Amino acid sequence: MLDSCLDPAMASEITLQPVRRHDTDAAIFFSDIVIPLKLAGVDVDIVPGIGPVLGSPIRTAADVAALPELTDEALEPIRQAVALTVAELGSTPLIGFAGAPFTLAAYMVEGKPSRDHLGPRTMMHSDPETWGALTRWAADASGKFLRAQLEAGASAAQLFDSWAGSLGLADYQAHVAPASGRALEFVRGLGAPLIHFGTGTSELLVAMRDVGVDVVGVDYRLPLDEANRRLGGTVPLQGNIDPALLTAPWEVLEAHVLDVLKAGSAAPGHVVNLGHGVPPDTDPTVLTRIVELVHSVEP
Repeated sequence: MLDSCLDPAMASEITLQPVRRHDTDAAIFFSDIVIPLKLAGVDVDIVPGIGPVLGSPIRTAADVAALPELTDEALEPIRQAVALTVAELGSTPLIGFAGAPFTLAAYMVEGKPSRDHLGPRTMMHSDPETWGALTRWAADASGKFLRAQLEAGASAAQLFDSWAGSLGLADYQAHVAPASGRALEFVRGLGAPLIHFGTGTSELLVAMRDVGVDVVGVDYRLPLDEANRRLGGTVPLQGNIDPALLTAPWEVLEAHVLDVLKAGSAAPGHVVNLGHGVPPDTDPTVLTRIVELVHSVEP
């Protein structure tokens, strides 16, 4: 996985394949949340059946102080992959991708994937100075990673917070939102639309918008018309077809997609997408049919 992400030709080809196969209206850059860590020199690997695993978790002020800086030179494979991809896409836009600082920091503290993220949630209260330093490091890594993609030709940028749903609103606002805003400062002046997405974040949507983004992603748990109500009709939404329904009978999935489109029409704009990733056992022809369905009913 990491080798594929860091091989420009391979990353570009993987990015392009869904566009060729399904005729989507945009591509999203193929990468992984921990790639900025790898490029910075942090000892991290993606272990089959587990996910990202660090050689040594980051749990003390000394651990944070010893973290290597992500240099501009280290990002060259990312720039090359994006440039190759944009050249092939032509007029089809490419969406850049990076993990949000909380998700990066959560992996770094736990040392591996976690169900409840007790380690980072404890650190932000018991040692807020170390937590702040760690999330600032993660924000800089994410921000540089996104900026490299936009400078190489990506048309938009998405900050993806996989684990923010483990937090309450007060903790998110106090201990996470400032770092997400810091990451986005690296790309705010580049003129590209900025998207903020998290899973399990129905109660955080307003705070996620308020870090300063143009589009808010909504996972499958909350109808888009309700998300739009909570956000006061202020921003376009991205989402939120339930991945669990991709293996349901077509008539069930079709009705669900049409419901999502109807709910999304309440917002100022709607980027139709899944409410999380594609399960590995999904029949790709189903994805093609969804794209065809959406295209057939677009105004």
